[in-house]
Amino acid sequence: MINDLEQLSKPELIALVKSRDKAVQDKDQIIAKTDQKLAVKDQIIADKDQLIAQLQRMLFGQKRERFEADPNQAVLPFEPDEQQCQAEEASHQHKITYVRKKQSRANHKGRVPLPEHLPVEEVEIYPEGDLSAMVCIGTEVTEELECRPAQFYIKRYIRYKYASKNAEGVVIGALPERVIDKGIPGPGLLATILVDKYMDHLPLYRQRHRFLRENIPIAASTLDGWAAQAMDKLEILYQHLVSDTKTRGYLQADETPIKVLESRNKGSCHQGYYWVYHSPITQTVLFDYQPTRSASGPARILDDFTGYLQTDGYGVYTKIGARPGVKYLGCWAHARREFERALDNDYPRAQMALAFIQELYQIERTAREQALAAGQRKELRLDRALPIINELGRWIHTEAKKVLPKSRIGKALSYSANRWDALSGYLYDGTLEIDNNLVENAIRPVALGRKNYLFAGSHKAAQRAAMVYSFFASCKMHQVNPQEWLSHTLQNIMSTKYSDIRQLYPQNFKNKM
Repeated sequence: MINDLEQLSKPELIALVKSRDKAVQDKDQIIAKTDQKLAVKDQIIADKDQLIAQLQRMLFGQKRERFEADPNQAVLPFEPDEQQCQAEEASHQHKITYVRKKQSRANHKGRVPLPEHLPVEEVEIYPEGDLSAMVCIGTEVTEELECRPAQFYIKRYIRYKYASKNAEGVVIGALPERVIDKGIPGPGLLATILVDKYMDHLPLYRQRHRFLRENIPIAASTLDGWAAQAMDKLEILYQHLVSDTKTRGYLQADETPIKVLESRNKGSCHQGYYWVYHSPITQTVLFDYQPTRSASGPARILDDFTGYLQTDGYGVYTKIGARPGVKYLGCWAHARREFERALDNDYPRAQMALAFIQELYQIERTAREQALAAGQRKELRLDRALPIINELGRWIHTEAKKVLPKSRIGKALSYSANRWDALSGYLYDGTLEIDNNLVENAIRPVALGRKNYLFAGSHKAAQRAAMVYSFFASCKMHQVNPQEWLSHTLQNIMSTKYSDIRQLYPQNFKNKM
């Protein structure tokens, strides 16, 4: 080989060296690209491991969001020095534990007394044997709560007719308003059917089996028709609710999916959405069905909306929040969830953020316990919550520079940083809420219901269900019995004047009770 090189000329040697150098460079580039691809794959694997851990926690872990901070942690707000951070990081546990203190038996107040409004059926029991030579000296009372299955009965209207002796005509007693003209179901039965389906999540085909157990043969199509006609009676009241909701100056909004059997694709369901709006001031809820989750979904309600709008971080809402006249508010519960998901990724930073947020919620708890008015709550927030928010903002700005942007903790820090003005907006007014949880609570019955009835039969059926969900959610807000409210409303809605139709709202029904 050496002899071969000695035979080469100088230009040939230079060319050979350059070719070998290029080969080495190409090899180094290939190695570098391979290392880069491996690093990307490692990051993808790490992200998927975090996602799997998160899904496992959602399936098998605790559902509550309360955060138990380290009891040795100093009082917020503060800025720890580097040595303190290192000492705490070394001593941190990698799992948040919840310690429940058992109540002593001495603090137990005993059994809750039975409600006084229930009817009482008395059963007198005398001792056995001859009691003629004995005197009764008292009684001992034992009570138990009993139940009879719901009872079906026939309400028979007998209308008497009278004829004039002068043959001037015949009069007859007026028949009360019927929910379904010439139909056999009464308002109480229709109310029970709808409450069982949309409050207790009992599909109609299961309710039909209950009729059959009582030897009442009701066809499935008849039951569907009864439910649809009863919901149609609520249309005028629902339109007033839509009109009133548009004029509210403070709304919380969220959306949830619902499958609809009516679809362009054969053999598949259409993915529709319930757009839900909650007014914290009036405690009313509006469900609006739309076949899409795009920007046209909330257009019906929010196109002309002005005021405070509080939502999660979905992009459709942020675009609406950027319009003139709209003050966009963020949700601290969603920000908290981002940090809670990052506990396995970066425990010290996630715990620090959660401790800050926990202080904010403690202030809200104090305001509720003291039943503070809006002005007092605003003053409390400015005095105690504002310094914490300022300190948290500085901490997020500092820590965001130290972490990988695509890591779980990096995404959590970016979520809050990008929505900081919206998250801090609740400080402007004492009537504003710190999070969007109230509207999320109103959505929960839908999530439970669709696990049972699976889908709506058509887009029209989904919108009918939206009407019922709206009023039942308001009933829950105002602690109104939905069975009693719906029975009363179905009985009276057709005879109520148009100008007085709002008197049938659940909150107004409560005032009549």
